[in-house]
Amino acid sequence: MISQVLGLVTLVYLTAAGIFLAATLWSSRRLEAWGRWALLAGLAAHLGAFFGRWLESYRHASQFTPPQDLGATLSLVIHQVPLSNFFESLVFFSFSVSFLALVSFRRHLKGALAVVVALLACLILAYASLAVDSSIRPLMPALKSNWLLIHVLTCFIGYAAFALAFGAALLYLWQTRRSKANPIAPPPELERLMYRAVALGFLFLSVGILTGAVWADSAWGRYWSWDPKETWSLITWFIYAGLLHARLVKGWQGRRIAWLAILGFAAVLFTYFGVSFLLPGLHSYL
Repeated sequence: MISQVLGLVTLVYLTAAGIFLAATLWSSRRLEAWGRWALLAGLAAHLGAFFGRWLESYRHASQFTPPQDLGATLSLVIHQVPLSNFFESLVFFSFSVSFLALVSFRRHLKGALAVVVALLACLILAYASLAVDSSIRPLMPALKSNWLLIHVLTCFIGYAAFALAFGAALLYLWQTRRSKANPIAPPPELERLMYRAVALGFLFLSVGILTGAVWADSAWGRYWSWDPKETWSLITWFIYAGLLHARLVKGWQGRRIAWLAILGFAAVLFTYFGVSFLLPGLHSYL
């Protein structure tokens, strides 16, 4: 049932992208409003599927270890939050992209940028639905921690913000290379969005790294082990720290900041996908 709902959500996001594209081509405010409503409907269904998956995970776990009291029940519910494997993290990643776009950057959600946001959410969810094992498995002992929820939530909200900055950077570079007439999006607006998205993503990634260190200490007795995922998370953090430093202290603007945003998101993708498949370590379950 959850797989069917997620498939429907993928189609809704794709439909929203098509509506936003039509609104851009015909400069239609009405179509733009319809696109936002379509994206909001997809987000609502996406949230329902997330909680449905959470309920399925809880029921699956409670069959093997039935909770004996309220405290054990609450602990089991928290531990079964659907963020513990690759499929579930992709589902939440897609949700975070559309959620951030609608909640934090809603005034900028128009034109080509809205098309990019809807397509990103659609493609991430399509990959999860079509190419990744969605079965529910017992949790590894290290994942049975209350830190799982806050650590993964903050990391993926940060990743989603970086994805928005990446989309804005691509549009900025495209716009600055074409005619100034009929801009797909105003470059100053795209640059402001890049900066705001990176600043937000940097904050959440920093919290994610710190909570991950605390979790690692409780699980393995050390805050940092130079695991490949930890190392590449730190590299990603330094790239975005460099971007913010260049923007605030050195006064970099425009294309140089856009290229740094693209480089940072490439590091995000390698941290998320490359490390998981190419560099086995403590985080290989993702």
